[in-house]
Amino acid sequence: MGMRHPSPLIQLTANSEEQVKNVYRPLSAMIRQGPLSELLLIREGFIRIVGESGDDEADRIDVVSSSARSRLGNPISFAVQDESGTYTTTNKMVEVAETQRRSAAGMGGRSLETTNAWNPVENSTAQRTFEAKSDDVFKFFRQPPAHLSYKNKRERRQIHEHVYKGSPWVDLNSIEAEAAELMQSDAAQAERFFGNRLVAGDGQWMDMPKWATKAAKRDLPFGAKVCLGFDGSDNDDFTGIRLETLDYYQFTPTYGAANRRTLWEPKAWGGRIPKDEVRAAVEEICAKYNVVRAYLDPQFWETEIDEWASKYGDKVFVKWPTNRITSMWASLERFQGDVYDKDARFRHDDDDQVKIHVANAVIRARGLDPATEKRRYFLGKLTDHQKFDYAMSSVLAHEAVCDAIAGGALEEEPDEYVYF
Repeated sequence: MGMRHPSPLIQLTANSEEQVKNVYRPLSAMIRQGPLSELLLIREGFIRIVGESGDDEADRIDVVSSSARSRLGNPISFAVQDESGTYTTTNKMVEVAETQRRSAAGMGGRSLETTNAWNPVENSTAQRTFEAKSDDVFKFFRQPPAHLSYKNKRERRQIHEHVYKGSPWVDLNSIEAEAAELMQSDAAQAERFFGNRLVAGDGQWMDMPKWATKAAKRDLPFGAKVCLGFDGSDNDDFTGIRLETLDYYQFTPTYGAANRRTLWEPKAWGGRIPKDEVRAAVEEICAKYNVVRAYLDPQFWETEIDEWASKYGDKVFVKWPTNRITSMWASLERFQGDVYDKDARFRHDDDDQVKIHVANAVIRARGLDPATEKRRYFLGKLTDHQKFDYAMSSVLAHEAVCDAIAGGALEEEPDEYVYF
């Protein structure tokens, strides 16, 4: 601590040179106006770090942007990646960020990302970092209270007070004026930029602040009655199992010695869903809990579901195709209604991966229901990377619970006697 790095090479990064100046200008001012001028020398387009001998030109702070990428590939000690929420594959800044991380890793260096809330549609560097499962990435993302609505002016003020806490130089009246104007043309962008919330825009199925109010993690005893929801894939989409108790608490179970969650992403398993892992998970779930009903989307999993039905009962493990528009729409409506109803008992474990999938789901219209004259729909995704399979598992688990209760699952099982 407090020692000079033996060979410092720092890169300040942003999508444009103007954006880099948001970091470069304050740093230059600090150098000119304080004691740092003895250690750092401002040159044309870079800052030289004075070495022990005073003449090491390799020790420097460089600027990197989408139009100034020539310095990429050098082994660096530190990188600042500003507004990483704008780094996409289209502007080639995802490649820049990944190259810098590799370069820093070779030097035992570090990187820092700063950004406003990103657009989930764009699959930016910020989104990839935030959704990564690495344990060695520190994430600070101040979220406003979930129950506050950004559309309500009074509550929007409370949101601004929360996210700008610790920044007394920010004029909240000015923020409100800009936010109110932007709300008229692009409400999602206003909520992302000023409210620090991840919103994708129109068509989102679930109101995520309402989803957040239902979070209430708890532990379950061995042998608890549960229902299971399963949405599977083969090698592109994800596969997930969610469980829900008969008093409407939904959670992601774990399995195996590594205590893995029952959420499988193909790229984490060599590009395909590990079916043996899924089988092991189902076996452990059935040993640990009393599974009274399981609804499973059969696509790609017909054989496995038949095996489970044979082993655990065909009245327990039931094929439930999610491509049946009328049935699926009714299940989506029931699930959403129980999330939105503040008096409903539904609760969930606030699983971070499930939260992402629920937020990714968007409505795809499928005409009017002839009986009710209501608009039917099913779920889709805006872009291929925005998976929502875990949301489907959650809906199926809830549907299984409701049907199981209607079928008498809450009734006490009578004692059985054998007379001789």
